[in-house]
Order: sequence, then C-alpha cells, then structure tokens
Amino acid sequence: MNWIESLVNVDRINMDALPRLTADQTAERLGVKLETLYAYVARGRLSRERTADGSTFDPLEVERFAASRQRRPGAAARSEGSPLMVIETGFALIDDGELSYRGRPVDELATEPFETVAHWALTGEWDPEARLAPAADLEPARAAGAALPAAAGDRDRQLVAVTALAAADPLRASLDPSVVATAGERLVAGMVEVLPLRSPGAGPGTDAASLASRGSLAERLFARLAPTPPDDADLALLNAAVVLLLDHDIAVSTLAARAAASARATPYGVVVAGLGALDSPLHGNASRAAHRLLARVAAGEDPARVVSDSVLTTHGPVPGFGQPLYPAGDPRARILLRMLAESGRHAEVVDAVDSVAGVMRDRTGAHPNVDLALGAVTLACGMADDAGEVVFATARTVGWLVHALDEYGRAPLRLRPVGRYTGP
Repeated sequence: MNWIESLVNVDRINMDALPRLTADQTAERLGVKLETLYAYVARGRLSRERTADGSTFDPLEVERFAASRQRRPGAAARSEGSPLMVIETGFALIDDGELSYRGRPVDELATEPFETVAHWALTGEWDPEARLAPAADLEPARAAGAALPAAAGDRDRQLVAVTALAAADPLRASLDPSVVATAGERLVAGMVEVLPLRSPGAGPGTDAASLASRGSLAERLFARLAPTPPDDADLALLNAAVVLLLDHDIAVSTLAARAAASARATPYGVVVAGLGALDSPLHGNASRAAHRLLARVAAGEDPARVVSDSVLTTHGPVPGFGQPLYPAGDPRARILLRMLAESGRHAEVVDAVDSVAGVMRDRTGAHPNVDLALGAVTLACGMADDAGEVVFATARTVGWLVHALDEYGRAPLRLRPVGRYTGP
C-alpha cells in the first residue's frame, strides 16, 4: 500500500501510526508545486514541522485541506470560468518569514542596483551594467501631467504618463517577451522622468541618452521627491526600498495586473490596472499615514497619544504595523529600518520609530511592516508624505510586468472566477 492509499484508508489503521508526509509527498497529494505548498504555509492554511531532513506535514491535516479545496458534488458552475484559489508564481517566495526573488534572499538583493534587479526580473539576465533609459520623446507624457489640476499628486502624473507613453509606442500591443521587457524598462524610467524636479542643480534633459546618463534610477527618483541632494547612505536607502518593493506574492494590485494580462491587455494596460488597485489606503497608500504618525512623534508629541489618535482616525489597525504573511516581523521593514539606523544621520526619525514600535510591542505585540519603514525613509529624506506611494508604484511596476509575462504564457481568460448569485 503506497502512502496515498494509506491516507484513503485511514479508518483501517491506527491514527497515531500514520507517517508524516514530506514536502514532495504533500505537494504531490495536493497537485501543486512546492512553491505553492509553501505559500499555503505562509498564509497559515497548512502547518508543518521543520527537521534536519526538511519539512514534514500532518497527513490528516493535508487530507482535510485537500477536501476543502474540492467542489461539492453537484455544485456545477453557473457561468464559464473556474474558482480562483491559488495562482502559481515563479518569482517571489515567502517562506519561514523571509522573502526571496527566484531563490535569492532580498536582504542580499537590496544592496544591488535596482536597474540590475529589474532587468533580471524581466529578462532572467543578470547585468551589473543595466540601465533604465526612458523613451526618446517624453514631452507628450510631461504635457499630460502638466495639464492636471494643481491638486494632482505625483502618482496622478505617473498614471496619465503611462497612457501617454503607451500612445507613443508603436509596439504597445506586442506580447513578445523581449518587447514587453524593453517596454517595462522604458516605462519605469519614464514614470520617474515625467515627475517635476525638486532638488536644486538638476536641470532637465531632452533626449534619452542624457536622461539615462544622469545617474541611477534611485538618484533620478530622489531628485524628484526630495528638496535637497542625497548622500550615499540616502541613495542606498532609496535603492533598497525600490528593490524590496518590486514584488510580493499575489498582492491585490498584482491580482488586478494578472487579471488584465489574462485578458491579453497590453503591458501598459496591465500597469494601469495595477496602479488602480494600488491607489488604496490599505495597500499602496498605506505609507502616507505612517509618515504622518512618525512626523508627529519626531516633532515631540507623545508616542502613546499619537498611536491613540491614529486608531480614532482610522477605526482600524495602527498604520505601519502588522503583516499576516510575517507573524514574526516584516523582513523588508527590518532591512530598511536597520539601514536607516546605520546611516547615523536621522536620529530623530529612528527614535520616533523606536518609540512607536515600543508602544505597539508592549500593547499588541505587532511588528513594524514595510509601510512604516517606507514612511520612515521618506520622512528622514525630507520628502512629502505621499512620496512613499510614488516609490511603491515605481518599484511594483516591474513586478506587475513580471507577472504579466508569466500570465501571457498561460491560457487566456483563465482568471475568470465563478460568481455566486445572491440577489432576489
């Protein structure tokens, strides 16, 4: 009797004698890849025990989980499509409280140039000399941003710029992987270049060559978000932030982007879909509230009072704390906050983070997440409270296109869930 047959006939044997399953056996039983199995573990849907020989799983828990994934007999679909449960992804993996990209821990990648990591993500090629050069003619995109009302923010400028850049790309509808990768690199660079310069001494260029030669993407982005030039530590901090935010499992904006790609939207359409879902206080805009919270504490207000006020304002969790995929703490926040402390230039912000984190640790045990870290980084660098949204959108655009490339290779319209009618 093989191990699957033994599970089917569990009523015939001693329950205590059931051997635990290896990760390979569990993945085979569930019909998923190992990456998907560990995603279940990260989300708390399956538990495991770690030994020197690897992870093992309770066979009865696996059977219960397998049964829960099966549809009820006779419950035929009322419309075309299939229930959406798990989306396999080959780029970002969350396992044991750590994040990695294609098997490489992000704490190692955070010190690499964003351009190199982005090029590798989109093409599979590791090129230390990679540069993100925008399209030659950015004037239509700049004009579209300039036509927005005075109340418009940089995220608004990026959104309209994507549409303008799409209109100027004769290959916008091509789904060829090499064309998509090139469009992605030009798009990310363009989303930065269309923003108004804020740092003094950085004059605008007019052609792609001069724009690309002005420095790294982190330098060009910093010049558009901060009023003063950065030092090397600040640039390293911003570069690490965009690397760490490049991708993160199937976040809601990534789901929107993949759904668009499933319908064969253009790469530009995929990014517009992702930007729409990212524009949310529970997702891409979450660092703004964290920035404001830390600013009040850094200005001398009592941390406990500020935390209390934030709960009264949001009627929800304290901004910048808690991440269900990281019960022991968000590694992206750990990396950024460590770099911020080691820079030695932003003691007031570091003290504010420590004070607020102390209040939360004593009261709830919640750990800082990447939104708090991003709020701390933008505050320390003198940026506006919405700068974190721009950093997030710029970085995650690469991730959305990595997912789009994956989705373009799968059956079209597969991400069409089944609706359950509940009306009269």
